[in-house]
Amino acid sequence: MGLSEKTPRQNSVIDDSVYIDQFLKISNYEDTVRQLDIYYGMVKRQLLQYQSPITGLFPVLSNDKEVGSVRESIYCAAAVWGLYQAYRRIDDDRGKSYELGQSTVKCMRGILECWMKQAPRIELFKKNQCNTHALHIKFHLTTGHEVYSDSEYNHLQIDVVSTYLLFLVQMIASGLQIIYTQDEVAFVQNLVYYVERAYRTPDYGMWERGSKYNDGSAEIHASSIGLAKSALEAINGCNLFGEKGASWSVVYVDIDAHNRNRSIFETLLPRESCSKDVDSSLLPTISFPAFSTHEEMLYQKTKSNIVSTLKGNYGFKRFVRDGFKTVIEDPKKRYYEKGEIKNFEKIECEWPLFYIFMIIDGVFKAVPDQIQEYQDLLKERIMVDHHGDPVIPMFFYVPEESIEKEKQEPNTCTRKPYTDGGLFLWNQAMFILSELLTAGLLHINELDLVRRYLPSYNRPRKGGRYSAFQAKPCFGTATDLVVQIVLIAESMRLQAMMATYGIQTQTPHEVEPVQIWSSTQLVKVYQNLGVNHKLKLQGRPVRPVGALGTSKIYRIAGNTVLCYPIIFEVSDFYLYRDMALLIDDIKTELQFVGRYWRLSGRPTVCLLIREEHMRDPQFKQMLDLLAMLKKGYCDSVKVRIGRLQNLISSSCVEHLDFMNLLDESNEDYPHFKQLEHDYIGYQSLTDVPRILNFQDELKDYSVR
Repeated sequence: MGLSEKTPRQNSVIDDSVYIDQFLKISNYEDTVRQLDIYYGMVKRQLLQYQSPITGLFPVLSNDKEVGSVRESIYCAAAVWGLYQAYRRIDDDRGKSYELGQSTVKCMRGILECWMKQAPRIELFKKNQCNTHALHIKFHLTTGHEVYSDSEYNHLQIDVVSTYLLFLVQMIASGLQIIYTQDEVAFVQNLVYYVERAYRTPDYGMWERGSKYNDGSAEIHASSIGLAKSALEAINGCNLFGEKGASWSVVYVDIDAHNRNRSIFETLLPRESCSKDVDSSLLPTISFPAFSTHEEMLYQKTKSNIVSTLKGNYGFKRFVRDGFKTVIEDPKKRYYEKGEIKNFEKIECEWPLFYIFMIIDGVFKAVPDQIQEYQDLLKERIMVDHHGDPVIPMFFYVPEESIEKEKQEPNTCTRKPYTDGGLFLWNQAMFILSELLTAGLLHINELDLVRRYLPSYNRPRKGGRYSAFQAKPCFGTATDLVVQIVLIAESMRLQAMMATYGIQTQTPHEVEPVQIWSSTQLVKVYQNLGVNHKLKLQGRPVRPVGALGTSKIYRIAGNTVLCYPIIFEVSDFYLYRDMALLIDDIKTELQFVGRYWRLSGRPTVCLLIREEHMRDPQFKQMLDLLAMLKKGYCDSVKVRIGRLQNLISSSCVEHLDFMNLLDESNEDYPHFKQLEHDYIGYQSLTDVPRILNFQDELKDYSVR
């Protein structure tokens, strides 16, 4: 019996012409309360009954009383929170809304506390991203202790930490108080450092096995990178204390780390990894909850790949040749033999979970046909328990007697549902969310408060002191973004000489009180972010600040700071003296910033001109470059050279408020100093002495 016989549904797809206020108006209050109470009963019986009263964690299967799983716990918390959001519309909910909200907080805090016990691992992971230093994904359901050692289970699953951060932001935005202390704020900031390098960290992915061959090897997964990208976007500038928060409870994200994740993710799509051409784990990545890409072509290509390759009559296969829980898989062996995965071809288990993801995707994308199609498919697979509640089996497998026939004629055999171990809580959690959405009891904006489903340029603009992802729409590489350029001359003498060539520059004295800093000083500042002595956390790893990070203007402890890019750092390496390379680097830097800038406000790039540059025989090429920039373009990128004081108002300004709490003085961070000369009369390149003549004494070293 399908759920549709028990619970009347309304069409949930909202036409764009219908105002949100009209949608939110409850036409039949009593009917709405009755429907919500039905789902409340389901949540109590199918989810909250299995939540640990001590840690707040949920198991994978309802019969498991020992092991709590972080991934399933997050999705269960999301379902409980979704019903909490739906109940908030009702004036008198008889305490149900509060109970659901606090159950969500209990779970999210339980996960946080389990991870905080492993704080030393984060510090090791920041230095060396490997499985032995990874945060655990499975904990004891009652005690919160570790249950599997690093050798017994593959704990390195970056997508889990990213999903946690994503839902943490959503839940805080809804008004839940999840983070309580400054220690917890520091820990969450370190979780950001944990996922920042997803683009270069091979992990074991959503299916916990790594490579398709199940040989114990990890690999780069697009689903992990995509979730990390979404988490970084969502949590950037988020105040973990909500509306009551202070400046020191804000989380910061390295925009260059985000860009590297975005770039690698969109390069990998529609593939999942090196060994997997297509994988269902990309569905929750490109759609709810992550919405990791808003490139329509990438989204459609990835989705159609998954549907055409993995969709079956009972659900979606996880990936091709997936042997998990097939009847011919040896449950005693952890890894497969070489070439063994060929035996699983065409008999992979099918998971109805992804029907539910497709229903939710249809609601967010407003595709009623897709919603109806997958609701009809799911209806045929729903079972009913003794309470009359719908139950979705974990997966459907090919029975042993039908294996040969299924291999010869795919999708013709009757599969059996896997019901050992009780309810698969991830299925039940996602089903409740999909029902709330399709019944019109929960609006997509109540489930996605930070509007992840919208492209960044369509999201509500964030006010405040912190940078936000607000990219303008672009088609290919064409965009109307203007890169602002500030030319800083090392001395007045150099400034005077540049003026004779029509290049207007400013000296460090002229831009005061704005200070010009090296990017290495910014690295030292960020080392103070996320430091916690009680948890022995060291703050941001010593990594260079990239081209995008140096294109912001910073407010640090009362000072306004502009950083010059790393290409202008003084170095003893001989290529530092190569003017042709520097010119090429400047062009590359400007094109990179112009193409990949995704924040609100314009990027401001500081070009530093030193006296040693003008002594170079190729300095004329530098003048040609500056003349081109003065015309307003650098190849295909629009640029604008101006005085720093005039450009600040349209720049992206980042307030590093965590520095206000420190006792360090500004003298600890030396800024770029202006060279002082008695004579500033050089008017052209020919006046500048190029080579100093040394007259050594002649000495006779002949042997007498």
